[in-house]
Amino acid sequence: MSAILALDQGTTGSTAVVFDEERRVRGSADREIVQHYPASGHVEHDPEEIFATTVAVGREALAAAGVAARDVVAIGITNQRETTVVWERTTGRPIHRAVVWQSRASAAICERLRAAGWEATVRQRTGLLIDAYFSGPKVRWILDQVPGAQARAVAGDLLCGTVESWLVWRLTGGQVHVTDVSNASRTMVFDIHRAAWDDELLAALELPRSLFPSPVRCSGVVAETEAAHFGAAIPIAGLAGDQQAALFGQTCFAAGEAKNTYGTGCFLLANTGERPRISDGGLLATIAWDIGAGLRYAMEGSAFVTGAAVQWLRDGLGIIRDAAETEALARSVPSGDGLYLVPAFTGLGAPHWDMYARGLLIGIERGTTRAHLARATLESIAFQTRDLVEAMRAAGQPIEVLRADGGGTANAFLMQLQADLLGVPVEVAAIRETTALGAALLAGLGVGIWKTTAELAARRDVAARYAPTMSADERDLRYAGWLRAVDRSRSWASPSGSAPASST
Repeated sequence: MSAILALDQGTTGSTAVVFDEERRVRGSADREIVQHYPASGHVEHDPEEIFATTVAVGREALAAAGVAARDVVAIGITNQRETTVVWERTTGRPIHRAVVWQSRASAAICERLRAAGWEATVRQRTGLLIDAYFSGPKVRWILDQVPGAQARAVAGDLLCGTVESWLVWRLTGGQVHVTDVSNASRTMVFDIHRAAWDDELLAALELPRSLFPSPVRCSGVVAETEAAHFGAAIPIAGLAGDQQAALFGQTCFAAGEAKNTYGTGCFLLANTGERPRISDGGLLATIAWDIGAGLRYAMEGSAFVTGAAVQWLRDGLGIIRDAAETEALARSVPSGDGLYLVPAFTGLGAPHWDMYARGLLIGIERGTTRAHLARATLESIAFQTRDLVEAMRAAGQPIEVLRADGGGTANAFLMQLQADLLGVPVEVAAIRETTALGAALLAGLGVGIWKTTAELAARRDVAARYAPTMSADERDLRYAGWLRAVDRSRSWASPSGSAPASST
């Protein structure tokens, strides 16, 4: 058997899945990673824990599959995107914790860029907005926090990268410093038209080019792992940010095809073909992939906190033991009774883009129970996805069918509610770990296991299809209530991270 090992390093944990040449899952493993919240709106991970858990789950998945490393023809890596690591070139030692994509730590840096007039340039060259979400300002913030780091960066002593760069560097013993074009396009300093680092944007952030990895295609052998990690040297042949990998795993190869991933956040991507579509409606243009036939682009909307809100119910409030409980709780009440949760714990993403929004629970009455809160949490996921779909519709990108993947698709209540609030069918992928599948498909193409995307699209499987049943009047009435709640969450935190002063 020819096996492919997919390493999916995500926000809440690291997962590995072994696929065979028929795309069947032969074994898998996962481990959670610790979330660090050192200040209001700040989110960090330990880079060493990221690497250690990734290697550990890779070994465990191979053992579960009964596959020896020598039988693995390729590794595909997919990752939490904008999360940023800075490390020493000679030792590989991180100089700071990884700053997670959700973190608002670099908000003040973004404000300075905006005030200096960089918004239009960033939009046109990178397809992004100026926001703390993206990697470039995070690199600047890390260098500002560590004494002497800027001088060391200028001297060429430091390297930076998103998580796939960090993993490739460590897996190859510090021999290879690369990033794929999909991850590079999330840095806010990468020209998505030329597929190259933008010197002017780097200079605006005072970031030396020597920090950054070489951009490569998403499919094709870029390196080999050291044998010590998995038991044999294995080619690394697939690299992609998690959302682009999910788009690929959902076989959204034609322009107009779209998927939504229900994970820590929700990420709606629609394939736009050979040209990026720069929208004024709060959506992003991003590189989807390059598999050797030229760049392909996507339009994207990102909701930062969706599945993470369910995790908050478990870990923050302690009102559920696991995510699966929310379905039964939500079904136990006939409605949300006007309760809305806006989980803007680290600000709002598309289409609102408010770094200073904060979480809000409104509509609480004496009869409100934990069941109502669980239902409101699931509804917030569906409402945020409708925000993204509405923005795409306004930009001329209609969504006729939504392909869904990620852990949230296990919740049938949520999936039916999603179809109802959108008014379009929702199709759930047969393989829930579509992100890992996408990484495996990219790696398999890279070493010739599969030859064409048409071959992959012909074998797409759907596990469930949810058709809308709610009337248009009801869905619009409920959505209007959501928008009122969102409006009340806006601009709550000040740039310093404190709540606004009360007025008298």
